[in-house]
Amino acid sequence: MHNSCPHLEDVQSTKAKHPLAIDKVGIKEFHIPLVVRDLAHEKQHTIAKVDMSVDLPADFKGTHMSRFIEALEEWRENAEEKLDYGSLKSLLEQVRSKLAAQKAFISFNFPYFITKNAPVSKAKAPVSYQCCFTGEWDKTWERPIFRIEIEVPVTTVCPCSKAISEYGAHGQRTYIKMQLMLSKFSWIEEFIHIAEKAGSAPIYAILKRPDEKFVTEQAYENAYFVEDVVRNVAYHLEQHEHVEWYKVTVESHESIHGHNAFAVIEKK
Repeated sequence: MHNSCPHLEDVQSTKAKHPLAIDKVGIKEFHIPLVVRDLAHEKQHTIAKVDMSVDLPADFKGTHMSRFIEALEEWRENAEEKLDYGSLKSLLEQVRSKLAAQKAFISFNFPYFITKNAPVSKAKAPVSYQCCFTGEWDKTWERPIFRIEIEVPVTTVCPCSKAISEYGAHGQRTYIKMQLMLSKFSWIEEFIHIAEKAGSAPIYAILKRPDEKFVTEQAYENAYFVEDVVRNVAYHLEQHEHVEWYKVTVESHESIHGHNAFAVIEKK
Protein backbone atom coordinates (compact mmCIF):
# COMPACT_ATOMS: atom_id res chain seq x y z
CA MET A 1 0.00 0.00 0.00
CA HIS A 2 1.37 3.43 -0.97
CA ASN A 3 1.39 6.21 1.64
CA SER A 4 1.10 8.89 -1.04
CA CYS A 5 -2.48 10.04 -1.59
CA PRO A 6 -3.53 10.64 -5.20
CA HIS A 7 -6.30 13.08 -6.05
CA LEU A 8 -9.52 11.77 -4.54
CA GLU A 9 -12.87 12.56 -6.08
CA ASP A 10 -15.08 14.95 -4.11
CA VAL A 11 -18.23 12.86 -4.40
CA GLN A 12 -20.27 15.22 -2.20
CA SER A 13 -19.91 18.00 -4.77
CA THR A 14 -21.20 15.91 -7.67
CA LYS A 15 -24.72 16.26 -9.04
CA ALA A 16 -27.61 14.79 -7.06
CA LYS A 17 -29.75 12.14 -8.71
CA HIS A 18 -32.87 13.96 -7.51
CA PRO A 19 -32.02 17.70 -7.39
CA LEU A 20 -34.08 18.77 -4.38
CA ALA A 21 -32.85 21.35 -1.87
CA ILE A 22 -32.36 20.05 1.68
CA ASP A 23 -33.36 22.29 4.59
CA LYS A 24 -30.99 20.78 7.15
CA VAL A 25 -28.22 18.20 6.90
CA GLY A 26 -25.50 17.60 9.46
CA ILE A 27 -24.51 15.72 12.60
CA LYS A 28 -26.34 14.93 15.84
CA GLU A 29 -25.29 14.14 19.41
CA PHE A 30 -21.58 14.79 19.10
CA HIS A 31 -20.30 14.87 22.70
CA ILE A 32 -17.80 17.53 23.82
CA PRO A 33 -16.60 19.05 27.11
CA LEU A 34 -18.07 22.52 27.49
CA VAL A 35 -17.65 25.58 29.73
CA VAL A 36 -20.74 27.68 30.51
CA ARG A 37 -21.25 30.80 32.60
CA ASP A 38 -22.14 30.17 36.24
CA LEU A 39 -23.55 32.82 38.59
CA ALA A 40 -22.02 31.33 41.74
CA HIS A 41 -18.59 30.30 40.41
CA GLU A 42 -18.16 32.34 37.20
CA LYS A 43 -17.80 29.21 35.06
CA GLN A 44 -18.97 25.60 35.09
CA HIS A 45 -17.57 22.59 33.26
CA THR A 46 -20.14 20.24 31.76
CA ILE A 47 -20.65 17.82 28.87
CA ALA A 48 -22.73 18.82 25.85
CA LYS A 49 -24.40 16.93 23.05
CA VAL A 50 -23.99 19.06 19.93
CA ASP A 51 -26.21 19.10 16.83
CA MET A 52 -24.92 21.00 13.79
CA SER A 53 -26.46 21.44 10.35
CA VAL A 54 -26.55 23.56 7.22
CA ASP A 55 -28.81 23.86 4.21
CA LEU A 56 -27.79 22.05 1.01
CA PRO A 57 -28.58 23.34 -2.50
CA ALA A 58 -30.40 21.04 -4.90
CA ASP A 59 -27.38 20.52 -7.17
CA PHE A 60 -25.06 19.03 -4.55
CA LYS A 61 -25.14 15.33 -3.71
CA GLY A 62 -23.97 15.74 -0.11
CA THR A 63 -22.35 17.93 2.51
CA HIS A 64 -18.90 17.47 4.07
CA MET A 65 -19.69 16.03 7.52
CA SER A 66 -16.09 16.15 8.78
CA ARG A 67 -16.05 19.94 8.40
CA PHE A 68 -18.61 20.31 11.18
CA ILE A 69 -16.18 18.66 13.61
CA GLU A 70 -13.26 20.70 12.25
CA ALA A 71 -15.17 23.95 12.78
CA LEU A 72 -16.18 22.91 16.29
CA GLU A 73 -12.62 21.96 17.27
CA GLU A 74 -11.14 25.17 15.85
CA TRP A 75 -13.74 27.12 17.82
CA ARG A 76 -12.97 25.22 21.04
CA GLU A 77 -9.21 25.72 20.64
CA ASN A 78 -9.36 29.41 19.72
CA ALA A 79 -12.20 30.71 21.86
CA GLU A 80 -11.08 31.71 25.33
CA GLU A 81 -14.59 32.76 26.32
CA LYS A 82 -17.29 30.45 27.59
CA LEU A 83 -20.38 29.48 25.61
CA ASP A 84 -22.40 32.66 25.16
CA TYR A 85 -24.03 34.66 22.38
CA GLY A 86 -20.75 36.12 21.10
CA SER A 87 -18.91 32.82 20.89
CA LEU A 88 -21.90 30.99 19.34
CA LYS A 89 -22.20 33.74 16.72
CA SER A 90 -18.53 33.19 15.84
CA LEU A 91 -19.09 29.42 15.51
CA LEU A 92 -22.12 29.92 13.25
CA GLU A 93 -19.97 32.11 10.99
CA GLN A 94 -17.25 29.44 10.87
CA VAL A 95 -19.70 26.69 9.98
CA ARG A 96 -21.33 28.71 7.21
CA SER A 97 -17.94 29.60 5.76
CA LYS A 98 -16.39 26.13 6.02
CA LEU A 99 -19.38 24.42 4.40
CA ALA A 100 -20.14 27.22 1.90
CA ALA A 101 -23.71 27.31 3.21
CA GLN A 102 -26.34 30.01 3.36
CA LYS A 103 -27.77 28.90 6.69
CA ALA A 104 -26.21 27.25 9.76
CA PHE A 105 -27.83 25.76 12.85
CA ILE A 106 -26.11 24.66 16.09
CA SER A 107 -27.45 23.44 19.42
CA PHE A 108 -25.70 22.55 22.67
CA ASN A 109 -27.69 20.28 24.99
CA PHE A 110 -26.14 19.99 28.45
CA PRO A 111 -26.87 19.42 32.15
CA TYR A 112 -26.41 22.50 34.34
CA PHE A 113 -25.79 21.97 38.06
CA ILE A 114 -26.72 24.14 41.03
CA THR A 115 -25.68 23.15 44.54
CA LYS A 116 -28.71 23.59 46.78
CA ASN A 117 -29.10 23.56 50.54
CA ALA A 118 -31.91 21.51 52.03
CA PRO A 119 -34.45 23.88 53.64
CA VAL A 120 -33.96 22.82 57.31
CA SER A 121 -30.79 20.73 57.71
CA LYS A 122 -28.91 22.81 55.07
CA ALA A 123 -27.36 19.61 53.69
CA LYS A 124 -25.75 20.40 50.32
CA ALA A 125 -25.96 18.48 47.04
CA PRO A 126 -26.11 19.40 43.34
CA VAL A 127 -29.38 19.41 41.40
CA SER A 128 -29.25 18.92 37.62
CA TYR A 129 -31.25 21.01 35.15
CA GLN A 130 -31.30 20.14 31.45
CA CYS A 131 -30.49 23.10 29.21
CA CYS A 132 -30.25 23.64 25.46
CA PHE A 133 -28.61 26.66 23.80
CA THR A 134 -29.30 27.07 20.07
CA GLY A 135 -28.25 29.45 17.34
CA GLU A 136 -29.40 29.80 13.74
CA TRP A 137 -28.12 32.22 11.12
CA ASP A 138 -29.09 32.77 7.50
CA LYS A 139 -26.89 35.02 5.33
CA THR A 140 -29.95 37.14 4.55
CA TRP A 141 -30.51 37.94 8.23
CA GLU A 142 -28.92 40.94 9.89
CA ARG A 143 -28.14 38.90 13.00
CA PRO A 144 -28.51 35.32 14.24
CA ILE A 145 -31.45 34.00 16.23
CA PHE A 146 -30.60 32.55 19.64
CA ARG A 147 -32.80 30.49 21.93
CA ILE A 148 -32.25 28.98 25.34
CA GLU A 149 -34.32 26.10 26.70
CA ILE A 150 -34.35 25.16 30.38
CA GLU A 151 -36.21 22.24 31.98
CA VAL A 152 -36.89 22.48 35.71
CA PRO A 153 -38.41 19.67 37.81
CA VAL A 154 -40.73 20.67 40.67
CA THR A 155 -43.22 19.03 43.01
CA THR A 156 -46.93 19.75 42.60
CA VAL A 157 -49.91 18.80 44.74
CA CYS A 158 -53.40 18.51 43.21
CA PRO A 159 -55.83 21.15 44.58
CA CYS A 160 -58.84 18.97 43.73
CA SER A 161 -57.42 16.00 45.63
CA LYS A 162 -56.64 18.27 48.59
CA ALA A 163 -60.19 19.67 48.61
CA ILE A 164 -62.05 16.34 48.49
CA SER A 165 -59.79 14.00 50.50
CA GLU A 166 -59.88 13.63 54.28
CA TYR A 167 -56.36 12.24 54.67
CA GLY A 168 -54.17 14.24 52.27
CA ALA A 169 -53.67 14.88 48.57
CA HIS A 170 -51.76 13.25 45.74
CA GLY A 171 -48.55 14.84 44.54
CA GLN A 172 -46.34 14.30 41.51
CA ARG A 173 -43.15 15.30 39.73
CA THR A 174 -43.88 18.11 37.30
CA TYR A 175 -41.52 19.38 34.58
CA ILE A 176 -41.44 23.03 33.53
CA LYS A 177 -39.84 23.64 30.14
CA MET A 178 -39.07 27.27 29.21
CA GLN A 179 -38.02 28.19 25.66
CA LEU A 180 -36.73 31.76 25.60
CA MET A 181 -35.46 34.44 23.25
CA LEU A 182 -33.57 37.14 25.15
CA SER A 183 -32.54 40.67 24.21
CA LYS A 184 -29.55 40.59 26.57
CA PHE A 185 -27.62 38.05 28.60
CA SER A 186 -29.43 36.72 31.66
CA TRP A 187 -28.34 34.08 34.15
CA ILE A 188 -29.77 30.57 33.86
CA GLU A 189 -30.34 30.74 37.62
CA GLU A 190 -32.89 33.56 37.17
CA PHE A 191 -35.22 31.36 35.15
CA ILE A 192 -34.71 28.30 37.34
CA HIS A 193 -35.79 30.45 40.29
CA ILE A 194 -38.93 31.58 38.41
CA ALA A 195 -39.84 27.98 37.64
CA GLU A 196 -39.21 26.64 41.13
CA LYS A 197 -41.33 29.40 42.69
CA ALA A 198 -44.15 28.50 40.29
CA GLY A 199 -44.56 24.92 41.57
CA SER A 200 -45.85 23.64 44.88
CA ALA A 201 -42.27 23.02 46.13
CA PRO A 202 -38.77 22.76 44.66
CA ILE A 203 -36.87 19.52 44.09
CA TYR A 204 -33.79 18.81 46.24
CA ALA A 205 -31.06 16.21 45.82
CA ILE A 206 -30.83 15.41 49.53
CA LEU A 207 -33.50 15.66 52.25
CA LYS A 208 -33.22 14.69 55.92
CA ARG A 209 -36.40 13.95 57.86
CA PRO A 210 -36.93 17.58 59.00
CA ASP A 211 -36.42 18.70 55.36
CA GLU A 212 -38.91 16.14 54.06
CA LYS A 213 -41.50 17.33 56.59
CA PHE A 214 -40.90 20.94 55.53
CA VAL A 215 -41.11 20.24 51.78
CA THR A 216 -44.23 18.05 51.93
CA GLU A 217 -46.03 20.61 54.09
CA GLN A 218 -44.88 23.45 51.81
CA ALA A 219 -46.22 21.58 48.78
CA TYR A 220 -49.52 20.82 50.52
CA GLU A 221 -50.00 24.51 51.39
CA ASN A 222 -49.28 25.50 47.76
CA ALA A 223 -51.42 23.05 45.79
CA TYR A 224 -51.36 23.86 42.04
CA PHE A 225 -52.84 22.45 38.86
CA VAL A 226 -50.64 22.47 35.72
CA GLU A 227 -52.78 25.44 34.62
CA ASP A 228 -51.70 27.36 37.75
CA VAL A 229 -48.04 26.51 37.22
CA VAL A 230 -47.90 27.53 33.56
CA ARG A 231 -49.62 30.82 34.37
CA ASN A 232 -47.27 31.49 37.28
CA VAL A 233 -44.23 31.05 35.03
CA ALA A 234 -45.64 33.03 32.08
CA TYR A 235 -46.63 35.92 34.36
CA HIS A 236 -43.08 36.34 35.65
CA LEU A 237 -41.51 35.92 32.21
CA GLU A 238 -43.76 38.76 31.01
CA GLN A 239 -42.22 40.96 33.72
CA HIS A 240 -38.61 40.05 32.83
CA GLU A 241 -36.98 42.94 30.96
CA HIS A 242 -34.78 40.74 28.74
CA VAL A 243 -37.37 38.20 27.58
CA GLU A 244 -38.54 38.98 24.03
CA TRP A 245 -40.39 35.71 23.41
CA TYR A 246 -41.18 32.60 25.42
CA LYS A 247 -42.98 29.30 25.27
CA VAL A 248 -43.72 27.54 28.56
CA THR A 249 -44.75 23.88 28.65
CA VAL A 250 -45.68 22.26 31.96
CA GLU A 251 -46.15 18.49 32.14
CA SER A 252 -47.29 16.69 35.26
CA HIS A 253 -46.35 13.00 35.61
CA GLU A 254 -49.52 12.04 37.41
CA SER A 255 -49.20 9.66 40.35
CA ILE A 256 -52.77 8.26 40.44
CA HIS A 257 -53.72 8.52 36.75
CA GLY A 258 -52.60 6.50 33.75
CA HIS A 259 -51.83 9.67 31.79
CA ASN A 260 -49.89 12.91 32.14
CA ALA A 261 -51.44 16.38 32.28
CA PHE A 262 -49.92 19.35 30.42
CA ALA A 263 -50.45 23.04 29.68
CA VAL A 264 -48.72 25.48 27.29
CA ILE A 265 -48.53 29.28 27.03
CA GLU A 266 -46.62 30.92 24.17
CA LYS A 267 -46.00 34.64 23.81
CA LYS A 268 -47.40 35.69 20.44
